[in-house]
Amino acid sequence: MNLTDRVVVITGGAGGIGAALGRRFAAEGAAAVVLADLAADAARAAAAAIGPVASGVGLDVTDEAAVRALVEETERRHGRIDLFCANAGVATGGGIDAPDADWERAWQVNVLGHLHSARAVLPGMLGRGQGHLLLTCSAAGLLTAVGDAPYTATKHAAAGLAEWLAITYRDAGIRVSALCPQGVDTPMLADGLAEGHLGARVIAASGTILTPDQVADAVIAGLAEERFLILPHPEVADYARRRAEDPDGWQAGLRKLVRKLRAAGR
Repeated sequence: MNLTDRVVVITGGAGGIGAALGRRFAAEGAAAVVLADLAADAARAAAAAIGPVASGVGLDVTDEAAVRALVEETERRHGRIDLFCANAGVATGGGIDAPDADWERAWQVNVLGHLHSARAVLPGMLGRGQGHLLLTCSAAGLLTAVGDAPYTATKHAAAGLAEWLAITYRDAGIRVSALCPQGVDTPMLADGLAEGHLGARVIAASGTILTPDQVADAVIAGLAEERFLILPHPEVADYARRRAEDPDGWQAGLRKLVRKLRAAGR
């Protein structure tokens, strides 16, 4: 996909990866960039920083009617949506004993948020015979977010949904990409580290922490090549291969890392 003159919607667009995508898409010549976020004021501020091509709106991705209304309004104003980035996500830092409300919130945002987006935007894309869906699934969708059971389970579900969409709609002209970064310098990671969440500490100890702008660079390259898996951390492909080839060894390695972090009091 060439972003020139494209109409793009990004959920979770107020900051982090979402805002970085908005900035980069605008720089690439997008005709319109809509940043949607539960934090409406922050979304509008991020759009204002980008310039007149961008707009910010409030959106709860767990509200299917609201997602559909956003899609309809964007299509009314701009005629179409070329790229929909379902980027909103939440972490919990909890295990299986996390409150049911945390499990439900993770499911609603990390999985159903993607589903609501696909249901709303696909009819228009299918009618034109073209369009691109980008789902932010995290490296956790291919591996495991140690220390965060709800995030792991729901991101695996998100990656499965992305693959299903790619298989089902590719021959109808729809491209689907799963964005799976590992450690990114976002409030989600910073908050997790501040609260001492094991998953955040494992991420910080596992490799390079990219900036959101570096992730946006990887997305531009991945979209141009119409890749399904967009891996800002290339090593994630090696990790996934090792995990598939030797799951027992892979799990043993992660357990060793966890023991090391706990022994160091980190």
